[in-house]
This record gives sequence, C-alpha cells and structure tokens, in this order.
Amino acid sequence: MTKVLVIDDEKNMRTFLNLVLCEEGYDVLLADDGWMGLQRYRREHPDVILLDLNMPVLDGIAVLKILRATDLKQPVIVLTGDTNPEKERQVRALGVSEFIIKGSGLNTLTGLVEDTLKTVTGRTAT
Repeated sequence: MTKVLVIDDEKNMRTFLNLVLCEEGYDVLLADDGWMGLQRYRREHPDVILLDLNMPVLDGIAVLKILRATDLKQPVIVLTGDTNPEKERQVRALGVSEFIIKGSGLNTLTGLVEDTLKTVTGRTAT
C-alpha cells in the first residue's frame, strides 16, 4: 500500500487530509511538526510527503533542506497557506514535486499524489 506522510501543525488539516487520502486507499502517516515528520520519514520510508511550510520550531523549508541532504529523490508536495513567491521559489529550488496553496487545489490533491507517484517512481498507488 502506498504510504503518504502528512507533516502539518494544523490538526484540522491533518484530520481532513487523513480522511481524504484514506478514502482513496492510501496508508496515511501523520506528523504535527517538522521534527516528528523527519522521524516518521526515517522510520516509515513514505512514498510521498505532503509538507506544510509554516510550522513552529522546524518549518517546512528546514525539513526540506534536511531531507535533501540525504535524499534528493523523495517526492514532496508542499501544501501551504503561504502565498509568498520567494518561499515558493526556495522550495522549488529544493526539488519539490508540486506546490499547492491550501484551499485552492485540495479537490485535485489525490490526483496530484497519483501523478507524483507516476512521474517520480513510475508506479501507481495501491
């Protein structure tokens, strides 16, 4: 089964993404901050990561930098409320698969996860 790790400090967003992705048949792993997300990544080896940018202690950009220091190929979809073009440029330079503004593309989120899996790994979700 395809594992999707959701790293987001907003409980409502984690709950929503868990419901949507589980309904689509994904094995969803949840982390409420960047540190926990990195620990779950190391233990669980998810197929795709959904990452928020604005989190206390360790933000999404810091998570991406740590992740990219050891894994350049891990698919990461940034899902954020931050519309700052500079932050988008920064995360795209770190090799994210997609950049979605919360509320604007959630209806196509599962399609983006599936497309990311096909593009990066050459396989589909199961």
